[in-house]
Amino acid sequence: MAEAVDLLAQLVAIDSVNPDLVPGAAGEAAIGDFCAGWLQERGFEVHRLEARPGRPSIVGIAQGAGGGRSLMFNGHYDTVGLTGYDGDPLNPVRRDGRLYGRGAFDMKSGVAAMMVAAARAKEARLKGDVIVACVADEEHASFGTEEVVARFRADAAIVTEPSHLELTIAHKGFAWCEIVVSGRAAHGSRPDLGVDAIAKAGKFLTALEAWDRRLRAHPRHPRLGAGSVHASLIEGGQEWSSYPAECRIKIERRTAPGETGASVAEEIRAILAEIEAADPAFQAELIAGLDRPPFEIAENEPIVTTLREAAATRLGQTPAWRGEPFWTDCAILAAAGIPCVMFGADGGGAHAAEEWAEERSVDALADILFETAQDFCESAKSADA
Repeated sequence: MAEAVDLLAQLVAIDSVNPDLVPGAAGEAAIGDFCAGWLQERGFEVHRLEARPGRPSIVGIAQGAGGGRSLMFNGHYDTVGLTGYDGDPLNPVRRDGRLYGRGAFDMKSGVAAMMVAAARAKEARLKGDVIVACVADEEHASFGTEEVVARFRADAAIVTEPSHLELTIAHKGFAWCEIVVSGRAAHGSRPDLGVDAIAKAGKFLTALEAWDRRLRAHPRHPRLGAGSVHASLIEGGQEWSSYPAECRIKIERRTAPGETGASVAEEIRAILAEIEAADPAFQAELIAGLDRPPFEIAENEPIVTTLREAAATRLGQTPAWRGEPFWTDCAILAAAGIPCVMFGADGGGAHAAEEWAEERSVDALADILFETAQDFCESAKSADA
């Protein structure tokens, strides 16, 4: 069994379900301990970041000989839940060139490959530092990578989220918002006194659907296409015989480069103002929630060209470009001033009842990451770095 695939099997066997997704779940403590021990055995300088107890991120540093550029590998080791998985999700099964198990594809495949590549880079004693960041919580709010960028810098980074051995240079962001529609509570027999907040909320839902159609009709990015919006959760009312005083609608807006949480809030306020102008009895409040920016990097950025060349050599063909509709920690790294690109293994079944990684792609990924580190970290830092 190849080293990266062997390590992947060990990682899959460790329960690391994100407790912010599944209350009471194991979290990242056990897998953090494993990764820290693995890196320490190989001589890495190991740091444990644990602002939230039981939710550690592990950073291993292979100090360079000096004078070269530094490179960070970043990957998350938390997973979604185990319920509904077809079989034992923590029993890594090898079959027909695939390794099956929860997190095998998303994204312990990338974590295993980057750890092996970093260990090879350490043995090679490159000029620049190689930093391997195994992070918590990407599946929820990404506080793990936020902790990492608050403490560590690098001249570039590679996020090893699964990308089918293709180069992801852009992905969408998102903004979560809550719309609180107000009514007036009254006995169900007194329409003269009550204002139905749920019925009023229907006007916003109709406008939301129209907003989504407008967004999709005008794609704004060549790789990512159009933004989108949908209602995620709705709650209102207190009993059968009363007019509901309040209805809460939680929405998600997926954003393309050039769109921000602030611009989304302005779009929503404009929609609410239009409804209020047509119906003076309509009252609603916007509560902005979590928002994460979209990501994009230029095709000619040094880390992109170096990785692309290494991949073409190992794979025998130049990898395709990708833009992803989902969000990743690339955006946090980029916002911290660290140029990054996403490149990961092949497989399928992310968040699904059956999940797998293609074993050959995991081996190839480890090779490509190592070759990229060799080329990138052996190059001298620029004078203004």
